[in-house]
Amino acid sequence: MTRAIPGQPAPTTRPSNPSGDVRAVDLELAQRCRHGDAAAFEELYRAHAGRLYNLVFRMVGSAQEAEDLLQEVFLNAYRKLGSFRGDSSLGTWLYRLAVNQCLDVLRGRHSKMARVTDSLDDEGADEPVAAAPVIPTAVSRLDLDRAIARLPPGCRSAFILHDVEGFEHNEVAKLLGVSEGTSKSQVHKARMKLRLMLSGTGA
Repeated sequence: MTRAIPGQPAPTTRPSNPSGDVRAVDLELAQRCRHGDAAAFEELYRAHAGRLYNLVFRMVGSAQEAEDLLQEVFLNAYRKLGSFRGDSSLGTWLYRLAVNQCLDVLRGRHSKMARVTDSLDDEGADEPVAAAPVIPTAVSRLDLDRAIARLPPGCRSAFILHDVEGFEHNEVAKLLGVSEGTSKSQVHKARMKLRLMLSGTGA
């Protein structure tokens, strides 16, 4: 069952486990794309771009970056369609690609921020640390989006997939390549951090 978050629109229903017919349709569509059928790739894009954009936007927190990353996701999908074997639906396969690319971006961003922080610490160890901005307790969608964007990459990904997109923990674990226990732990940490941030009592 999908879950709604206060201030967020209800998540779209994700595709159920594909039946044989759906699997056959996905395989046929993938094959047409591999053979250079432009209409088939446009069909693939139209069917999944909206949901993937919502996922990417929530994970990276920037509309412009999300648009650019979405194009990269589909370019990557085009290159990798030869590896699609129909073990899952095309939608789930595309989700995995999108999640992995978002995680790469977030890890790179985190690594860069860590280097900048280390440099600032070295140059101004005696400088006072700025207080984190206080987020109003009246939670708006913008407040929530900003708070989610401040979560560590692992927590953010697990939280978005589980609490926003409605995936079960075993599904989140497969998408992120972690254990089910890690998924549960990351979602719990994300909820605790969001509660602190949105109440204005924590960073």
